[in-house]
Amino acid sequence: MKHSKRFTEGAAKIEREKLYDSEEAITLVKQNANAKFDETIEAHIRTGCDGRHAEQQIRGAVVLPHGTGKTIRILVFAKGEKVDEAEQAGADYVGGEELIPKIQNDGWFEFDAVIATPDMMGVVGRLGRVPGPKGLMPNPKAGTVTMDVAKAINDIKAGKIEYRLDKTNIVHVPVGKASFTEEQLADNFQTLMDAIVKAKPASLKGQYIKSLTLTSTMGPGVKLNTTKYV
Repeated sequence: MKHSKRFTEGAAKIEREKLYDSEEAITLVKQNANAKFDETIEAHIRTGCDGRHAEQQIRGAVVLPHGTGKTIRILVFAKGEKVDEAEQAGADYVGGEELIPKIQNDGWFEFDAVIATPDMMGVVGRLGRVPGPKGLMPNPKAGTVTMDVAKAINDIKAGKIEYRLDKTNIVHVPVGKASFTEEQLADNFQTLMDAIVKAKPASLKGQYIKSLTLTSTMGPGVKLNTTKYV
């Protein structure tokens, strides 16, 4: 795979065999995030978990202290007085059964997060597998199946992100934007890692975090020393 000149120049600043501490890594990633748009800074955490076993699944949510730098569009499935609550709290879209064909048949996905009240999960369940691969299915562990709709909306608007294992047992999460200060990125990253460490499955034997990489949307990855998170 041929990389751009900008990518190659950025990669030359990184020692391939070195495992960096988070401060150094953030500095390098910011330096290499020089595309014409505000790149997202992401963490990629390879774990020793086996997601095929329910007790080793990792899924949860955490509010980043400085947010994600992205405007999140929120869809809420609700009825009755919860519709008004959702609208007043700033939900971008609120509805019920009428949204199912729009999503299933028309491929409407102009939203980044989905919240549902428990009494609407039967309706949401009719979407089947459609939202799952996009990470959009509401889940109690992530706080997106709740009667406290206003709090859920406010948390997401404030910078709440979900984390979960993918099929290769890696967690991919944003920690901010390239325009953030190094201190803001460091705060967000530490908050994320505290949550990931806390989420370690009790049944896991062996190394929990096998590798940890920070990267920007268009830049090369920087590998971090994982010993402090083991």
